[in-house]
Amino acid sequence: MPEPVRHVTRRGSARALAAATAAGACLIALAAALPLGRAQTAKPAGKTPAAPANCKAWGSKPQCCDPAVAAHLPREAIYKACGESDATFLGEQGSKETCKYVFRVEGQKEDETFVQVYAPAQKDVPASPNDPFFDWKKVGKAYVTSKAKSPKAAPMLANATGIWMPGAGYFVSVNASTKVCSKAEATRLAAAIK
Repeated sequence: MPEPVRHVTRRGSARALAAATAAGACLIALAAALPLGRAQTAKPAGKTPAAPANCKAWGSKPQCCDPAVAAHLPREAIYKACGESDATFLGEQGSKETCKYVFRVEGQKEDETFVQVYAPAQKDVPASPNDPFFDWKKVGKAYVTSKAKSPKAAPMLANATGIWMPGAGYFVSVNASTKVCSKAEATRLAAAIK
């Protein structure tokens, strides 16, 4: 038999509200801790990379890159392909699926001198990029932007080179500022993507 409904006094309603708020906070914390059943960012085969000990965070909300995302294009590969070094490296800014490496370039704004890696999980990955703005050419396993399809897209291509590589359950997309990596250097960088 169900319990009879009781009227709640003001004091009781404050306690009920506090209890409900505490219960809601617990549920939110629990939901954040549990996986949602979505595909996670694909990690390269082998051992899971450990958090970097030499992380140098950058930006207004500094956060180190997720090692699984950074493993697709390590900072050292950018140094080698683009002629950068620890002396020009300002830091990294990471999020769940993105890693942005920022470099010092004389006379340029720091928020425009970067190489950004985006590696989201995706169920069905196309074999090549399907882009309405740019033509792409194949370079090894990756594709590199080669030509703008419209006059409006031309300035974007002049400022950055796009690199795209399909993977099993993920793809890797790189946006390399031409102030950090020239077009020729970005083509070499494409070979370093994992």
